[in-house]
Amino acid sequence: MKRVLVWVILLAMPVRSAPTRYTTTRPASSGQLGENAQVRAALAWLGPNVNWISEQQARLTEIAAPPFQEAARAAAVKTLLSGAGLSVQTDATGNVIGELRGVNEKEMVVLSAHLDTVFPAGTDVKVRREGSRMLAPGISDNGTGLAALVGIARAIQEAQIKPQRTILFVADVGEEGEGNLRGMRALVDAYRGRLKAVVVLDGAGTDHVTTIALASRRLEVVITGPGGHSWSDFGIPNPINALVRGSVRFINTKVPAAPRTTFNLGQIEGGTSINSIPYEARLKVDVRSENESELARLESALRECMSAGVRDEMESSRDRSRGKLEWKVELLGSRPGGELAADSPLLASLRAADAMVENESRIERSSTDANIPLSLGIDAISIGAGGNGGGAHSLQEWYDPTGREMGLKRALLTLLGIAEVAPEKPR
Repeated sequence: MKRVLVWVILLAMPVRSAPTRYTTTRPASSGQLGENAQVRAALAWLGPNVNWISEQQARLTEIAAPPFQEAARAAAVKTLLSGAGLSVQTDATGNVIGELRGVNEKEMVVLSAHLDTVFPAGTDVKVRREGSRMLAPGISDNGTGLAALVGIARAIQEAQIKPQRTILFVADVGEEGEGNLRGMRALVDAYRGRLKAVVVLDGAGTDHVTTIALASRRLEVVITGPGGHSWSDFGIPNPINALVRGSVRFINTKVPAAPRTTFNLGQIEGGTSINSIPYEARLKVDVRSENESELARLESALRECMSAGVRDEMESSRDRSRGKLEWKVELLGSRPGGELAADSPLLASLRAADAMVENESRIERSSTDANIPLSLGIDAISIGAGGNGGGAHSLQEWYDPTGREMGLKRALLTLLGIAEVAPEKPR
C-alpha cells in the first residue's frame, strides 16, 4: 500500500506541462484519498467547525504581531496546536512547531502559516464585523492562514489519521517586511535533510497556487551630515535635501515590462523638528524582478542616484566648512528565486485536491515563505486558505469566510496527498 496514493495522483496528471491556468477532472480510481474513511472523517469535521475556525482567526488577529514581536501570538497558536494533540515546541527563532509523527520519521512535510503582520506596535487590531465580513489589520494576511493551520491540525487529530511521512505544523516568524523570511530559513536549516515538501498557507482564496518564487531585495539608504539650526545654519548640506534629490533621480529609472520588474520607496525617515537641519535621513526601498540581473541593475541604479543626490546637494550648499555629507546603501534582506518542477508530486497533489473539491486554480509567481525551500530545490507551494479577502497591508483589510470550507478541504487534501496516509488498521 505504500506510496499507492501518490502513484494514483501521478497517473491522473496530464502528460503535457501545466498551462498557466488548468482545470482538472475528478479521478475515478478507488485508491484516491476521498475513499479513505479517515480522510472522509477529517473532511466531514471541517464543515460543522468552520465557525469555530473563524472565531480562532478573530482571536489570533486581535493579538498584535508586529515585525520581530510575534511572541504573544505565537504562544496562543502553541496552545491551540497542543490542543490538537500535537507535540509542540518553540524554536530559538520563535517558530511554533507542532509535530505529528508519521510511519516514516526520516521524511517530513511542512504545513506553515506566518505569524507576523506588517503593522507597527500600537496599531488597532480589534476585529469589526460588517455583514459576513471581518475587518482588522492582518485579518486576512495572515489570520486566515493561521486559523486554517489550526483547523487542519484539529481535523486530522479528530479523524485519528496516521501519516506515512511526519507532518510539521508550523507558525513561523519573520515573513513580512524586514523579517527576511528568517523563520522559514531557520526551519529549513533545521530539517533540510528530511524535508520532502512545504505547503505554505498565506492569505485567502483558492484561485491560485504559487509555484514560482519572486526574487526581491530590501535596501536602506542612510545619509548623514552635520545638522544645525534652520536660520543660523542655513546653507549647510542637508541630508533630506540630498535624499530627495537622489530619490527623484531613482524614480525616473526605467524598468522593463518583461521580465516584470518593480521598485517601491516604502519608508522615509529623518529630522528632529521642523526648524532643525537634520543630521540624518533614511530611505527604505523594495525592488522585485522576475530576473536576478534586473535586481542587480536596480540596486546599482539606486547607488548611483544617491551618490549624485549627495554630490548635487554638496555643490549647492553655501557653507561646507561645517562638514560634508556621508552616505551608504545597506542590504536589509534578500529573497531568493526558485521554481517548482512541472512534474512535482506536490503539484500533482494540489491538482488532485483541486479536482476533488471541484476547484480551478492558476499558477502564479509571488514572494512568500516558499521562496526559501524553492531556492534550495525543495518542493514547495504557497496557497490561499479559502474564503475571500482584500485590502492586504492596509488598515482597511477584510476577510469574508464564505467558501472557507472548500479552501480548508483543498489544503487538507494537498497535505495528505504529499504526506500520504498510512493504511488503516483493522478494527
